[in-house]
Amino acid sequence: MKLIALDLDGTTLNSKKEISPENLQVIKKAQQQGHIVMALSGRSPKSINMAIAKYGLDCPIGANNGTALYADGKLIELISFSRFQAQKIALEIEKEFMPYNFTTNKGSFGLKDWKERFDKVQSSGRVPQQYTESKHYKMFTTPPWEYGHTLFENYEDILNNQKIKVQKFQVLALDPEQKERLRTRLEAIEGTYVTSSSPFNLELTHINGNKGNGLKAMARHFNIPLVDTVAIGDEKNDIPMFQSAGLSIAMGNAEEEVKQNSDFVTLTNDENGVAYAFEKYILKD
Repeated sequence: MKLIALDLDGTTLNSKKEISPENLQVIKKAQQQGHIVMALSGRSPKSINMAIAKYGLDCPIGANNGTALYADGKLIELISFSRFQAQKIALEIEKEFMPYNFTTNKGSFGLKDWKERFDKVQSSGRVPQQYTESKHYKMFTTPPWEYGHTLFENYEDILNNQKIKVQKFQVLALDPEQKERLRTRLEAIEGTYVTSSSPFNLELTHINGNKGNGLKAMARHFNIPLVDTVAIGDEKNDIPMFQSAGLSIAMGNAEEEVKQNSDFVTLTNDENGVAYAFEKYILKD
């Protein structure tokens, strides 16, 4: 029995944000053979469940880059920022007036003035043209209210609530210089892990909250040795799970750095790369 961790966007989902019949077939075949297939994504639990439910998939999930793990519908691990860390992160983002949202144990929260911030950077002339052509551009530039996020004006009103635990911050960073400036300051905050899943975003979790630790925790839950785990992904936030897995497979559409950190490279997400990888490296004859 193996534990197979699948990233969603750019991996299991094609450019139309769909799971192809070919990918769906191999996932279900793997489950029938006794393997555990999990969705391990930067998305929130709600977003992951919505993405897989329409295909009739029932599997464990690792949300917010592995900080929130669910198996059999039950929460098995939750890694959150301290209130001090969350407030310090929000303050640094606010200094740059950048669009952002954060995901918590009480749902996702987005800025009321998100579009004002987005419009400001869009009109600055500092957004590279190639960003607008990226496969991720539409997803990351969709306003938070369209995803059903709870809107806020002052982050302190949310973060001062002791019942709220923040698992992940997501920052839209369309200005490359501003992105690197903010990244430097965020990486200086103790206990913070900074990564990205596109050329123009920053994702922040607790230092112990990444896809690698998410994979390890799920493997422990199912009593599966790490040597019997497989990770498939396409972006930099997938590298920690590549480093933890017994076998790591990068998508053909992955960045070069991601491919260099993998054991093998499969086809692209528009060529059913997940199905190809399953057939070649996982499924029994």
